[in-house]
Amino acid sequence: RGVPTIADGGYQGTGLLIPHRKRRGQEHLSPVQEAENSVHRHARARVEHALSRLKNWKILRDCRLKGNGVHQAALGIARLHNIALTG
Repeated sequence: RGVPTIADGGYQGTGLLIPHRKRRGQEHLSPVQEAENSVHRHARARVEHALSRLKNWKILRDCRLKGNGVHQAALGIARLHNIALTG
């Protein structure tokens, strides 16, 4: 809803922000395209690393087998996070 969503190159034609690719016959991307790809790469890396850390948490590994267990665990984690912020 008005917020750009970044994705990898597998989502071509979906309207999501994907990295620039060389077109047929094109040897190099322009410096602007290279810079945009770099920003895109760094943003996606942060998200991917955060998701991989979440998958290492035992509570999330265990509750994935239960219906809406991940949803309930995420709500609990969000509540604990908010409590920690309000301190």
